[in-house]
Amino acid sequence: MERIDIVFRPPSSPKRAAPKRAGVGLQPEHYRVILETRPDIGFFEVHAENYMGSGGPPHPYLAEIANLYPLSLHGVGLSIGGTQPLDKEHLYRLRELVKRYDPVLFSEHLAWSTHDGNFYHDLLPLPYTADTLQHVCDHIDEVQIELGRPMLLENPSTYLQYSESTYSEVDFLSEVVARTGCGLLLDVNNAFVASTNQHRAMDDYIAAFPLSKVQEIHLAGHTREADEKGAPLLIDTHDCPVSDVVWSHFKKVIHSTGALPTLIEWDASLPPWQVLHTEAARAESLISKVMQGVSCYAHVQ
Repeated sequence: MERIDIVFRPPSSPKRAAPKRAGVGLQPEHYRVILETRPDIGFFEVHAENYMGSGGPPHPYLAEIANLYPLSLHGVGLSIGGTQPLDKEHLYRLRELVKRYDPVLFSEHLAWSTHDGNFYHDLLPLPYTADTLQHVCDHIDEVQIELGRPMLLENPSTYLQYSESTYSEVDFLSEVVARTGCGLLLDVNNAFVASTNQHRAMDDYIAAFPLSKVQEIHLAGHTREADEKGAPLLIDTHDCPVSDVVWSHFKKVIHSTGALPTLIEWDASLPPWQVLHTEAARAESLISKVMQGVSCYAHVQ
């Protein structure tokens, strides 16, 4: 049967708008200091899969933090790009989590992680073909209908590309947005990692990216290694500060998009809370400076 593409229009929206500020990924190690000091920060992002149980110690902390700050919910296990049907139980638990905390944003990855009942602890790349496009769009439609709200799709960090791909990554993402009505999460670090690994120009990638559809930005650290030929190989590790080159590209993106919710991702080798807060403050300062420059230029014109 031929697919009929219908732009998704959500029946409801979050009660709070996503703040156009910097936020940080919420880690259990920082629950107490956050609740005790109540830092000035835009929002917190949580991985959905860490809170899918109905009880347990994490929920009282998350509930208290959710009363103080907006939440962004980030999924890592839906396997949007998988060829098999979505896990109905996983999707149901995700829906209940969204109902419980009413996050301002929900996002997932353009990747796959499950096959034949097996879960692979990685976000694996996709061939960008017409068949892949159809099942990605079908899965996004299903998620958005189940959750009753639009989702954001994140560009992946990749280390290879499929020879059978007939779309560029940017064209593939643009087509997904056109068919489903979802938004995009632009991970600037992912884009830089993938561009370096695949020997493409980062500026060209960003210039072609559908920036008008971006509703959230991610920033993270990476590790620089070398492949067997000695060429740079970047690993998306999320275990160190954002690099200067990623900050530079972030400023260029914000100049085009305007201020957007911007997350500092730091998931491994976790530093003290103040280090994360300082990274978020740097992001917020850059957003402010860029927007002031844009405003001054517009005034002169």
